[in-house]
Parts: sequence; C-alpha cells; structure tokens
Amino acid sequence: MTTYTLQSNREWWSQRWLDLLDSYRFKKRLERGRIYAREGNVLNIEFQGAKVLAQVQGSEAEPYKVSLSLNAFTEEEWSYVIETISQKAAFPAKLLAGEMPQNIEDVFTSNGLSLFPFTLGDVRSRCTCPDKANPCKHIAAVYYQLGDRFSEDPFVLFQLRGRTKEQIISDLRLLRSSHQNISTTETDGEVLESHISAPISLESFWEYHEPLESSLVVIAPSTGETVLDILGDIPLAKEEEGLASSTAADVVMKYLNTLYKDVSQKAFMTAMNVG
Repeated sequence: MTTYTLQSNREWWSQRWLDLLDSYRFKKRLERGRIYAREGNVLNIEFQGAKVLAQVQGSEAEPYKVSLSLNAFTEEEWSYVIETISQKAAFPAKLLAGEMPQNIEDVFTSNGLSLFPFTLGDVRSRCTCPDKANPCKHIAAVYYQLGDRFSEDPFVLFQLRGRTKEQIISDLRLLRSSHQNISTTETDGEVLESHISAPISLESFWEYHEPLESSLVVIAPSTGETVLDILGDIPLAKEEEGLASSTAADVVMKYLNTLYKDVSQKAFMTAMNVG
C-alpha cells in the first residue's frame, strides 16, 4: 500500500499531471479523492497493457475496482515518434537514464499527437461504486496515486499511450544501429584472440578504439548501492545533546545525494556522447 504525499520537488512530468487535475472545475470531487489517496485507500495499481487497473477501499467491505485508460497511439504513429526521438541525441540518453526530456512533448506535437491528455475528459475511467459522478472519489484517488507512479517511472506515461519501456528502448537501439550502419566481419573468437595476443600497455589499458555494434552496447545508470550507502552517515561533532549534529548531518547527506545524482547523470550523458 502506498500513501499519497505532497512533494515540493516533483519532476516536471509528474507535476504536469497534477496541474491537469487542478484544472478540473469540480474541485470537491478531486479533493475527496486526494484525501483517499493520502490515507492509503488505493490498495494496489497494476497495468494491463495500456490500461490501469486499481482497487480502492471505500465504505463497503469489498474494495471497488477502478480502470483508467487513454487513447493508445497506433503502430504507425509510434514509429514516427521513435524516429523523431532518435534524431535528437539527448533524448535517448535521458530516457535510458530514466528521465523525461524537458522538450519531449515537442516530439509528439510535431507528429500531430499529445503525450498528456488535454483535459480529464480525455481519460476514460470506470468504477464499480454506485456513484454516478465521474470521476468519483475512488477514480480521483487513483488519479493522484498515478502522479507518484509517474514520478517513480516516467515510462508509465508512454505505456498509457501503448508503448512499454522495453519496446521503446528496443526500438531506439534498432534505429540507432541502422542509422550508424556499422558492419563487422570479426567473430567473437577473433576479437578475443586479437586482444589476447596484443601486448598490454598500462597507459592505454582503459582505452578501446575498435568499433562497437551499437545495438549490443547498453549504457545504463547504476541502480544499486552507491558509495554514500556504503559509507553511511557522516559522523559530525555533536552539539547540544546531538540535535544540531543530527540536523547538520541530514543536510550534508541530502546535499551529497543530490550532488552524487548530478555527477552520475553528467557521467552517463558523457558516456552516451551527448554534448
């Protein structure tokens, strides 16, 4: 169970979704849904293709079933979108890093599409509760919970339009490979043999100048334990029963975490050859 919480530092794509909710004219309906989400009444959310399925605990013993969906793009429309994304060097790098490019909407609008729905009326939703209003508070609760899902995984937005993360990454790699048109006649054994027979130079040990088949190369950010996790909390000097020390340590660790993520992102962008 996930409790909905307000976040002041939401990613722009998640905030864009919340702005869409805030533009809805029947505020009281959504406010009841916000409270439901905050109190943890959304028991679970799962995806069935491009459809969102959720269970929301209401006043009855059995939770209500909620379904949400957007109009999925066609295969042809997605092929145009992927082609446009592949032509912008920074976009594939950021998407592979789990970040939504700031101008990603331009890719869709240039192809006559919109990633985000224009209004809540563009979202098809159903709930098994007896309330005839749409959205009811159960549907509204799922709306707000999705804001957190978007923040955790921006590819959820693409999935609602009919393309999973795996499909998008696979399509981008195939296009990247075809654009570069790299050909090689060496077998894996021949490549290995040439490297074993070559003398080892410490000055050039970490360098590699041979062409790589781009579709076989995967550069991804680390999602495991970082150096900050291994080192643990910073042992700052205690001041006045340790209260000031605890606060100072939290501030320093938060700053270092932010700095670490920023450096990791820049290193990833460099690895992807993004200027």
